[in-house]
Amino acid sequence: MRPEIAVLDIQGQFRVYTEFYRAEAAAKTIIMVNGSMATTASFAQTLRNLHPRFNVVLYDQPYAGKSKPHNPHRTPLSKDVEGQILLELVDHFHAEHLLSFSWGGAAALVALAHRPKRIEKAVISSFSPVINEHMHDYLIRGQQHFGAFDRNEVGTLVNTTLGKHLPSLFKRFNYKHLSSLAPHEYAQMHHHITHVLDADTQNQLKAAKRINVPVLFINGEWDDYTAAHDARLFSNHIRDCHFTTIKSAGHFLDMEHRNACLDSRNALRNFLSPVPEPDRTSHLQVQTQPAFAT
Repeated sequence: MRPEIAVLDIQGQFRVYTEFYRAEAAAKTIIMVNGSMATTASFAQTLRNLHPRFNVVLYDQPYAGKSKPHNPHRTPLSKDVEGQILLELVDHFHAEHLLSFSWGGAAALVALAHRPKRIEKAVISSFSPVINEHMHDYLIRGQQHFGAFDRNEVGTLVNTTLGKHLPSLFKRFNYKHLSSLAPHEYAQMHHHITHVLDADTQNQLKAAKRINVPVLFINGEWDDYTAAHDARLFSNHIRDCHFTTIKSAGHFLDMEHRNACLDSRNALRNFLSPVPEPDRTSHLQVQTQPAFAT
């Protein structure tokens, strides 16, 4: 499963590394939006859940992963800029669906509020409009550690909070990744956290009212930070909302254990391409036709 790789110019301002996993039999294309500090590699399991049923697009934000060498990193990016980048990629790849993880949901909601004509359905996973007590504590500590460029504390913080339900092997990979980021990535995350702490939740929900496509919110039953019951507040603001809670799973959903992976896969597939109910009339008509040997 080798992707078509390209580094795309976005509005003459950013260079974005992309991977396009084409499937000849697929009728639809889905683009995935990373969470903070994540890269295309973070979607490895989700990619297996969706391809080859769909064409799949992965990309790295300009400040991260394989996009990093192609950009100057003069100033941190806002969620609105990330939303505009996503809109450009939706058009470029003719994507009908999008799927975001964690704080990638902020950029996804910004893009969806612009009502992109191509998008038919969206999935927002591990995201909530509420900064609850657990998330507030994580953000305050994160703001301190990212501001101080404290690599050890950053890796430890994520693994003991959002990533506390990850298998030990994944925690080791997570720590290695988080403790080896470039200084501008820590600055980007510090900027992001500061914005989240200062953000007006009501404005975010008000913008969500513009979304005019079906949206599925997926949250883990054990996720204290982006809780399933908090995500349901979107039902008051988005016209066509759906919700799924993955049992015995935390923030990282399909990465945590096999059952969570299977449940996440089924939730995605059932929402994006539900199997139509059998047409009883057509079935009866077929049964009246003569049988032919093949």
